[in-house]
Amino acid sequence: MTTRIVELRRGILKKNDELAAGLRSRFQAAGVLVLNLVSSPGTGKTTFLERTLRDLRARGARVAALVGDLETDNDARRLAASGAPVRQINTHGICHLDAEMIGKHLEGWEALAAPGKALDISLLDYLFIENVGNLICPSSYDLGERIRVALLSVTEGEDKPLKYPTLFNSADAAVITKIDLAAPCAFDRELALKNINEIRPGIRIFETSAKTGAGMDAWLAYLEGALKTS
Repeated sequence: MTTRIVELRRGILKKNDELAAGLRSRFQAAGVLVLNLVSSPGTGKTTFLERTLRDLRARGARVAALVGDLETDNDARRLAASGAPVRQINTHGICHLDAEMIGKHLEGWEALAAPGKALDISLLDYLFIENVGNLICPSSYDLGERIRVALLSVTEGEDKPLKYPTLFNSADAAVITKIDLAAPCAFDRELALKNINEIRPGIRIFETSAKTGAGMDAWLAYLEGALKTS
């Protein structure tokens, strides 16, 4: 039974990886930078992404977002307030997004300026994927993204990278959110940075607050630099 479960899992991941490779080629050909944002529930991922979308649009960037959630469209409605095109993906109990879901939800998406037509991703500079709040399952599923971002809030404590090493080890960047609450939460900044670097030495780390704007300029500069090399 154990062998059969392992083989089934390998088969599922192989199919996902093949679909993700196709998506990655499609994104590269379109010139769009795709980011997969992963965190636990309550990290402030949606607030951080909303601020990112607003700030990038203010700089003239063309942005859009796909939002994963088990059942509601609450986060998608919040992100749509940024003025960016947003589409909801409901997984109906599945604890992660996969490449097939991303591919399906790219099709038939309303266009940026022409209602009724499919979204042309070549019109975008950035496509953000907000994954389902989970630190385990999403780490195994490639979505065709160029950059995977692991988010950690000061309210969660400093040991999350040590408890969930697979995610942080597979990430290209790490974002510490709610940095404005670090003092009230007695957040040990140096220990958090040490733990992140222990799992993923040399990873880019951003200390941010979507509320105050702290650290957002460095994050946006990173995105703009990544776009130029995509």
